[in-house]
Amino acid sequence: MGGITLLCRVGYSVTLHEREGRGVQERIVDEVAAALREAKSVVVLTGAGVSAESGIPTFRDAMEGLWEKFDPMELATPEAFDKHPRVVARWYDERRLQCASCKPNPGHAALAEMERRLTGKGGRFTLLTQNVDGLHQAAGSANVAELHGSIWRWRCLRCGLTREERGGAFDRYPPRCECGGWKRPAIVWFGEGLPEEALAASERALRSCDLFFSVGTSAVVQPSASFIHVARSRGAKTVEVNREPTPITRLVDWSIRGKSGEVLPALVARTWGGAEGGT
Repeated sequence: MGGITLLCRVGYSVTLHEREGRGVQERIVDEVAAALREAKSVVVLTGAGVSAESGIPTFRDAMEGLWEKFDPMELATPEAFDKHPRVVARWYDERRLQCASCKPNPGHAALAEMERRLTGKGGRFTLLTQNVDGLHQAAGSANVAELHGSIWRWRCLRCGLTREERGGAFDRYPPRCECGGWKRPAIVWFGEGLPEEALAASERALRSCDLFFSVGTSAVVQPSASFIHVARSRGAKTVEVNREPTPITRLVDWSIRGKSGEVLPALVARTWGGAEGGT
């Protein structure tokens, strides 16, 4: 876990395995573990940083090779699909196939274990993810709200039928539904609202949570960026796990700087025992 930096609310920071400040760093980890151990309702918001550790490029990093000349902001809109349906559908299909080659990382597994531990003692756990790759479910997480939809589901624009697409590349773009209509990925594009079911699940969870985690997110994409403020207003303790500082770093009770695949397994181990490398 070398290189993980911990910040308390007043901004004091230390690095795990540094010789100086070992007592302080152990205390901070213990405080987060104690809060998790005592929590009755936990909400975790995850972003692209978690998936990136599994080899899935972030939104802008995906613009390479054939796609270097494109602006992702110009592809991820309903207007772009209307204007260039073949290009947009092909780009998203390539991303779908890329996700198929990736596996959950230790951070995904740690969150699944966290859920099992909490629900096993009668607590509540809700995972709100901005990621569309399904890796949380693949790792074993059960109560997942996909805020931005799923790259695996494609919806017909004519009849509305939505189905999972787990096969190889489509034979034409855009892919066609059985009714003959065009299909688009069932994800949230810029300018579109979040799925009502996912929003409702988020609101319910935030109303009752006593511990909120923001993991691998830039904390700037709305409305997810506001979730931490809702949680704080309800009295929840807040934790950030991210490789870089964000707009919420100085707002949370504890900010842990590092990879989620290193931080989360260590936190689960400290909270409930077990090896840091796995769950």
